[in-house]
Amino acid sequence: MIIAAIIAILVGGGVYLILQRGMLRLVIGITLISHGVNLLILAAGIGAWRSEPLMHRSTPDQAADPLPQAFVLTAIVISMATTAVMLALAALGRDDDTYAAEDPQKAARTYRMLQTVGSEANHISPDSKSAIKRREREENAK
Repeated sequence: MIIAAIIAILVGGGVYLILQRGMLRLVIGITLISHGVNLLILAAGIGAWRSEPLMHRSTPDQAADPLPQAFVLTAIVISMATTAVMLALAALGRDDDTYAAEDPQKAARTYRMLQTVGSEANHISPDSKSAIKRREREENAK
């Protein structure tokens, strides 16, 4: 029951963070969901009645199934690599059409790092200077 509650908390917290605005929150949310799914796979694959998969301690029909453990080990490695890529993208990322309302000078720059501003983010108007410049850049790139 405790493992089910922990899984629910991890997945619920991950979904909440993914629904928030901001790249760092997205990365943390996906990581929490990954940990929750790993616990779910382990909880589904290993019952309390199972024993260690060592031949001198138990028979093969009583031993724990090593397949879920191998899946989780693989998922941990993939999750670590995915998190590293997303953090690199967050660090190197550019403008996502939002700006912090309290800092108009930073909002006026052409290129700037992604910010985790959450609910304080405001959308840039389609007829603003920066949106027009962005459209011009995109058209020139084609």
